[in-house]
Amino acid sequence: MAKVLSHEEIIQILKQFDEKWEIEDNGKKLKKEFRFKSFIEAFSFMTKIAIYAEKKDHHPEWSNVYNRVKICLTTHDAGGITDKDIDLINFIEKK
Repeated sequence: MAKVLSHEEIIQILKQFDEKWEIEDNGKKLKKEFRFKSFIEAFSFMTKIAIYAEKKDHHPEWSNVYNRVKICLTTHDAGGITDKDIDLINFIEKK
């Protein structure tokens, strides 16, 4: 099972990203909203992430309304944020 990261570890890791990910649920989830020019761009973004997430067997909680995508990450079986979530953030931020 993946090790849950401490609040301090999460803060340090998140500093490397330009856009802010919000820490929620007492440090157990990371959340961010993305906006795009169109529904097609938003859905394309989600599709790329879905393929990667399936390969990694680590799936986001997310929603899509027109040009907005809300993503929430946590490692359910570990009960918090782990390296699996950070790996997915690294992939997401490159898209």
